Amino acid sequence: MPAARSEEVPDLFKSEFDALEHARGILALPQAHAQVYKQSLAEVAGHFERLIRETRRLIGRSDRAEREMNTLNAQLHILARQLEHRATHDALTGVLNRGAIIEQTSNTLLKVGVAMIVLDIDHFKRVNDEFGHPTGDAVIQGIVGCLRHIVGERGLIGRVGGEEFTVLLPGSDLSEGVEAAEAMRAAIAEHVFAYPVDRAVTASFGVSAHPAGTGFDLAYGSADTALYRAKRGGRNRVEAGT
Repeated sequence: MPAARSEEVPDLFKSEFDALEHARGILALPQAHAQVYKQSLAEVAGHFERLIRETRRLIGRSDRAEREMNTLNAQLHILARQLEHRATHDALTGVLNRGAIIEQTSNTLLKVGVAMIVLDIDHFKRVNDEFGHPTGDAVIQGIVGCLRHIVGERGLIGRVGGEEFTVLLPGSDLSEGVEAAEAMRAAIAEHVFAYPVDRAVTASFGVSAHPAGTGFDLAYGSADTALYRAKRGGRNRVEAGT
């Protein structure tokens, strides 16, 4: 069975090479009429002009392709940042989601001590039952606004459940954590929520502080235990962990 022949790639510059060979042949003649030289030179010049036009066209295409690639790369970087943000942040509030706050807390505890605050909105189910989930979402967003106002740039906020949040204060001790939690509690209790919410909304807080090297489960468990004491103690209060 005969071997399959590969397709020959056409030589894009065959006509130019042919013109050059023709010109070289004329130059090699011992004697030639001036008109022959002139005609040969005109042919070479014509091919040279065509090469210049094609080169300019290819450069133009290359520049456009480079600009398009740069635009696509910029869009990919933006998309990657957006995807990363969506993977680590709560869609409703924009704070860190459960997985991200756990990771951030674990990583921070490897380096420095932290104060951890766990809070839960009091009687939040009543808000959803009486006013509906859109109003409940608005209340959660209002709560996060209060937290951000107190925390600022000194800590991280994460939403770990429907109405439960964690605040991480790197480098803070227990007294600083309790002070911050009390400021958050007061800000929430004094916040006026939009219609149709016709009552004050409060939250309960548990605070713990731990040195560098503490595991996340221990830090969170201590603050969570304090939170339940605050719930059992009447809500709208701050309790410190042991």
